[in-house]
Amino acid sequence: MLSVVMIHTSTKILDYSNNSLLSHPLDLFLNQSSRFAVPLFFLISAFVLELNYPQPFNYFSYLKKRFFRLFLPYFFWSIIYYFIIYPHNTHSFFSALFTGDASYQLYFIPALFIFYLIFPLLHRYIQFLTRKSVFIFLCLCQILLLSIDYYWHSLPFPYPLSVFLLNFILFIIGIAASLHQKKILAWLNQHQKFLFISACLLALLVTIEGAIFYSQTQNYLSFYSQWRPSVLLYSLVLAAYLFSRFNRIENHIFIKKIASYSFFVYFIHVLFLELIWHFLPHSFLVIPPFLFLLVSLLSYLSAIIVSKFPFLSKITG
Repeated sequence: MLSVVMIHTSTKILDYSNNSLLSHPLDLFLNQSSRFAVPLFFLISAFVLELNYPQPFNYFSYLKKRFFRLFLPYFFWSIIYYFIIYPHNTHSFFSALFTGDASYQLYFIPALFIFYLIFPLLHRYIQFLTRKSVFIFLCLCQILLLSIDYYWHSLPFPYPLSVFLLNFILFIIGIAASLHQKKILAWLNQHQKFLFISACLLALLVTIEGAIFYSQTQNYLSFYSQWRPSVLLYSLVLAAYLFSRFNRIENHIFIKKIASYSFFVYFIHVLFLELIWHFLPHSFLVIPPFLFLLVSLLSYLSAIIVSKFPFLSKITG
């Protein structure tokens, strides 16, 4: 979640500089090295779904629980952003709701609905999907789609279908990792240094790639997009390292407490970002990492306050 906030605050600064990337190398690096956030979210979502997969399984009860837990806050915040924060819209509210266009951080929620719909099917056939030949084929398909979307042109599919297609392998890996986490952890614990060094090098590679491709195309999506083969690899390596490191922590109380606020922070942080950017002097805000710290602090403080009201928490996330 902090990486999501970092992406949006650093993007705000880069946009303010007219995307003068060389003038803001630290902001560029922080922006690019945080690009694992959304890919990792899909992986974690699948991991946790599989971890909590109920037996016996009732498909409609599952859908009711998952969709209402996600849809109510998504619907609430879509109203806030569509009608109050970004009121000058060229399409209907229901269109924005379907595509996640009410605010830019909401775009991948509809794709998550698709994953929720097909999760029972993926769970049922996960052994087949993770067979060596099938899994390699799926990985190659994912890399091909990511390459087309990033290096040539956007996929000719509307949101949320395109987001779903660009992340399906992460969801499958999340399910498989949940089923085999003991074996995976045993291997990861022996290769922590390698994973850490690899993650650092890949973060640098992603940053350089984004800068070079932007200088060639002048398309801001060159560094704003997280749908790239390099980001996929970076996200998986960093996820492996973090998974190994966090499993060595004995006291998880603080981490769980902070994590419990994440969904709310995801929804509200853009609101604070817009308010801060509107009312405070920009010359002050572009000093890294002040904007990031201010948005994060206000977002988490508001999450703590709202969490005191259970009914309100269900609506707002």
